[in-house]
Amino acid sequence: MAKKILMLVGDFVEDYETMVPFQALTMVGHLVHAACPDKKAGDWVMTAVHDFDGYQTYSEKPGHRFALNASFDEIDPEDYDALVVPGGRSPEYLRMNPKVIACVQHFAKAGKPIASICHGPQLLAAAGVLRGKRVSAYPACAAEVELAGGSYASIEVNQAVTDGQLVTAPAWPAHPAWLAQFLAVLGTRIEV
Repeated sequence: MAKKILMLVGDFVEDYETMVPFQALTMVGHLVHAACPDKKAGDWVMTAVHDFDGYQTYSEKPGHRFALNASFDEIDPEDYDALVVPGGRSPEYLRMNPKVIACVQHFAKAGKPIASICHGPQLLAAAGVLRGKRVSAYPACAAEVELAGGSYASIEVNQAVTDGQLVTAPAWPAHPAWLAQFLAVLGTRIEV
């Protein structure tokens, strides 16, 4: 059965972590609404490509414009079955918005599936929904996960972790594992 999924994004959200799940979840029949505070359907956010070039941390390159298909001020979290929080730069400032925090808290309190990747757990930590959870994230976010009461899962960059209704991963190379685990939590079956 198709699910209605909310994706929270903002400027300089990670390109792959936004585009790939948006397209993949839509491809399998789910309805995905991408929304950003202070923007409406038809507006766009700028994305950034985080790459692993052998430096001490990731590099950041300009990404694509990503068109929003929902207006943040018009969404009601109760209308959605699941939440996706991509990484990149946007979680660090989205977490300062009380309406975004309340939205994330709704999904956690209602026991709805949440998928978060890379820096996305920064937003989950700020919302106070990681206590007692095993969580992966970009390694630089490990302290935030632990300070929020979560247990940081140090896994390979192409792996993912599921803890109840929460599916997390360290970065976009984990898309196959992360999306497969999220689809399982959603109850989506793909037969080949």
